[in-house]
Amino acid sequence: MIEKATLAPTLFMDFEEEAIQTFIAQNTLSEQTKEEKAIALYYAVRDLVRYDPYTYSFDKATFSASHVVKTGRAWCVPKAILYTACCRAIGVPARLGFADVRNHLSTERMRQTMKTDIFIWHGYTSVFLNGKWVKATPAFNIELCEKFGLKPLEFDGTEDSIYHPFDLAGNQHMEYLKDHGVFDDFPLETMVEACIKMYGNPKKTDADFDEDVEKEMALPLQ
Repeated sequence: MIEKATLAPTLFMDFEEEAIQTFIAQNTLSEQTKEEKAIALYYAVRDLVRYDPYTYSFDKATFSASHVVKTGRAWCVPKAILYTACCRAIGVPARLGFADVRNHLSTERMRQTMKTDIFIWHGYTSVFLNGKWVKATPAFNIELCEKFGLKPLEFDGTEDSIYHPFDLAGNQHMEYLKDHGVFDDFPLETMVEACIKMYGNPKKTDADFDEDVEKEMALPLQ
């Protein structure tokens, strides 16, 4: 039985906002099925909203789906919130999922700040399609994957699409460590408490993530 909460708008999954409705209309076709629209919206969120961990913040307003659409940049959790909201808007049940991972997609600035390559509470979306729940992770846009030598995560609506275990060269890239389960709404306080304990309060940076990536990718291998 599908819970009504997996289809409902919330403060964070604010899909009734015009910005979300416009985003959906621009990236789907009226003749598409719900399943086809959900897949199309996965790619829209993945590639049209750039992955930018330098936007990392605990500001409550930055986690709303409408904010993510308007800014066009976000890290994994807000992007998962946006995709969850989009799915609910078209009548596809969706929930937020979280897991701790060891992630090698990083920059020197991030490594210096985090002091670890473990990303706790990495966000994804759990979507009910074709009679079952499947996981989708629209975090890393295709241009970023190309720069880091990763195969972009595809999503067909039938199989889980989570993490990048290896890069294109066969090197280990992302390792699953701990599952936090799925949630009908965004557990902001729980996530913030865990992240502060792990990393401390985030410090705002005016640096450009894309520029840092370009610089690091241009450096010769050590």
